[in-house]
Amino acid sequence: MAEAIEMQDRESTQEYLHRNNTKRAMTGVYMVWLRDLKRFWRDTPRRIGTTVQPIIYLFLLGTGLQAAFRVFGGGNVQFIKFMFPGILGMTVLFTSVFSAISILWDREFGFLKEILVSPVPRASVAVGKIFGGATQAMMQGVILLILFPFLFGFSLNSLAKIIALIPLALLLAIGMTSIGVAIAANMESMEGFPVIMNLLLLPMFFLSGAMFPLQGLPGWMTVLTRIDPLTYGVDMLRGIALKGVNVTGTTSSIISKIPKNLAAQISPQAKAAIAKVTPKVSIQTQRYPLWLDLLIVVGFSVVMLGIAIWQFNRQE
Repeated sequence: MAEAIEMQDRESTQEYLHRNNTKRAMTGVYMVWLRDLKRFWRDTPRRIGTTVQPIIYLFLLGTGLQAAFRVFGGGNVQFIKFMFPGILGMTVLFTSVFSAISILWDREFGFLKEILVSPVPRASVAVGKIFGGATQAMMQGVILLILFPFLFGFSLNSLAKIIALIPLALLLAIGMTSIGVAIAANMESMEGFPVIMNLLLLPMFFLSGAMFPLQGLPGWMTVLTRIDPLTYGVDMLRGIALKGVNVTGTTSSIISKIPKNLAAQISPQAKAAIAKVTPKVSIQTQRYPLWLDLLIVVGFSVVMLGIAIWQFNRQE
């Protein structure tokens, strides 16, 4: 009887400790997440800069490339629509990864050491940092998604696409933030972090197809695009955003290059025949099936999350 009571007490104690540890871990995640979010929101120049930058890229670069397509025979291709998911991916990528610089600030001023010696599990600190960076990226992404109806039209279809893009962008943000947290956990230099990040992120960004279609590339570059995880994230976003949207146009007609006085002498039948043989400009909006994009992005996010937690557990 006494042994049974003792065993029951031991089980109750273990259950209480387990429940207490779980609560402590969840509280740690929440507090780290909330602190990073408040720091971001109170930093007005940073908030404004990360909001305006993708809009500048979208309209200036998108309009410029669309004009270049028209000059070089691209006709009326809506290139700014093609770029929109890529700019969304760019916003998620850079905001997510560079949010991890807060780890270096915390280490510089001793706050990180205080967290690591507290009863909060170190995994909770890493997860809180990752969720904080992902939330910041999503705030910027949602601001960019406000422009979606202005480009693609105000309709229930556009609203459904926006709703579908938010969780996909959040999933991508978790994976990208995990990269920054994993690298920042091992760095001591505040100045070295942006250099290493740009060295890693710029090739990842340009090989993702965010700015240009991944068609007709050299073989070696095609291989690099296929091993770039951001390629599948951008392809996933573009597949949703451009579903049912026509970004294909016709090339510039031969008639448009003929002087007006000569073009007026061409018969309507001849103009119709020329229009029929005018080639189409086709831009591939989604290279891979959506299930494959999701599988790779989810797998990449889980692996990078595990690496980030492992790196934090190794901290001294």
